[in-house]
Amino acid sequence: MTWHILYRGSLSSCNYRCDYCPFAKTRNTREELRADAVELERFVAWVERQDRRIGVLFTPWGEALIRRHYQKAMLRLGDMPHVYRVAVQTNLSCDTAWLSAADRESVALWLTFHPGETERAAFVAKCCALTRLGIRFSVGVVGLREHFDDIDALRAALPPAVYVWVNAFKRVPDYYQAAEVERIRRVDPYFDLNRRYHPSRGKACEAGHTSFTVDGTGTVRRCHFIAEPIGNIYDGADLGARLEPRPCTNAVCGCHIGYVHRPELALYELFGDGLLERIPARWPIDEVTAAADRRARALLVHRSGEPDEGSEDLPGDATAPSVDSDHVGEVRTHLLVERDERSAREVGAKVPIPKPAQ
Repeated sequence: MTWHILYRGSLSSCNYRCDYCPFAKTRNTREELRADAVELERFVAWVERQDRRIGVLFTPWGEALIRRHYQKAMLRLGDMPHVYRVAVQTNLSCDTAWLSAADRESVALWLTFHPGETERAAFVAKCCALTRLGIRFSVGVVGLREHFDDIDALRAALPPAVYVWVNAFKRVPDYYQAAEVERIRRVDPYFDLNRRYHPSRGKACEAGHTSFTVDGTGTVRRCHFIAEPIGNIYDGADLGARLEPRPCTNAVCGCHIGYVHRPELALYELFGDGLLERIPARWPIDEVTAAADRRARALLVHRSGEPDEGSEDLPGDATAPSVDSDHVGEVRTHLLVERDERSAREVGAKVPIPKPAQ
């Protein structure tokens, strides 16, 4: 069993001041930074002693990679044979030279671009430096209207192999008009996943089973959005015995690092080993495949009883098979074949329908 661990220490300061960000409102003292470094060192040593496949995502309250102790932790974790991935959420304001020593198979970055805090050209140049180093990364932007032009320009400036995602601005209900949704989908075909609050209470989730959070004291919680502790990695108890499938206790889940672990949304299939750095397993994809995938996932959401915020993507007939978390790919294939059949009928041809894999 693979463990996906989200680590968030006591670091809380950031060198950016984005007004839409709920973090980055404090400045750490030198003593606080030293304490955070001690906490981080202890966590890395604990990971080193484990004997199972592990992925680690750093989700700091502030900017981690301008701190040398996080750079060292990334390199050290990346060299551990049982750590398949170590990733971090970062604004990429750090120097990138230290990544020349990183293991290219295990180290990855979850980047965020913040218009107004850095120049787009400078950010793109750093992304290109990562590409030259062979470092895997995705790039995200908050989907505010004032960012739309920057989002389009960023997509155009980066290589097609880089996944650019958009975090929906959900503080204002019905913020996006239909044409704006279509505009964002052309950049991020999976935008619909993030622009809704997923009803969660009573639903299955890997959080607390194969995924969990650890704070600077070692306290383990199911996820960042449920405060109840389920253990501590330093108390000597068998952590594995405390991890088990649990239904979600929150009413809704609207954050990617939360709902990505919901089995019924089939996002483990979508992201594969790129789960922690938010890179789809199949990327880039063409617009037709992206649309079919989006329709399949919209149907999945519809069948699970969630609100039909993405209902414009539902198939227009009842021929698509029922969907569960193991069959999004099958539905995607069905929708693509259905499209090809329609096109073939228009020219009088016949397209065989492939039989589902047994």
